[in-house]
Amino acid sequence: MTATVRRSRLSSEREAELYQAVIELVREVGYEAMTMDAVAARSRSSKATLYRQWQGKPQLVAAAMRHNRPVKTLDVDTGSLRGDLHRLADEVGDAAEHDTSFMGAIGHAVSSNPDLAAALQEMLIDPERAKLDAMVRRAVDRGEIAADAAAVEFFAHMVLGAVIARKFLEGKFADGEYLSRYVDAVVLPALGVV
Repeated sequence: MTATVRRSRLSSEREAELYQAVIELVREVGYEAMTMDAVAARSRSSKATLYRQWQGKPQLVAAAMRHNRPVKTLDVDTGSLRGDLHRLADEVGDAAEHDTSFMGAIGHAVSSNPDLAAALQEMLIDPERAKLDAMVRRAVDRGEIAADAAAVEFFAHMVLGAVIARKFLEGKFADGEYLSRYVDAVVLPALGVV
């Protein structure tokens, strides 16, 4: 008779500690130099635990990013597109320096590591984009924007692109004030909101 080995899930507190270790290591040494050994040592875990819970480094980093994202797009629903976007601008602006620095640390890795790119797409990008799409659908349902507005297709690009572009173009983080002005000058007019 063979005994069944039971694999327990990590507690939410323990998982949060582990994710924090991952984020810190990526910031300190970059994605490429971060190892599962280093994560295990930093988080006082075994490599077996890490591989049992996540298939590898790409999935672990993507899970850590999802867990530590400071902006929860799903929570933004003020009853108007303008209100939603200004709330999102404030939240993203508050987190921009933190997130932009981290994203810079893994930016090269994403372009050269298809496993990391796939894990981020599945665990972070697709869910956030779906939430932004839902924000636009609510605005269409309320009659704030036309369903066939050409810019609807580019909504996520407009909203997220400003955060990344400002750092690269101006060397500044996209704070809440900047993003609010961007929403009023670019996003809302492109969608036909007056």
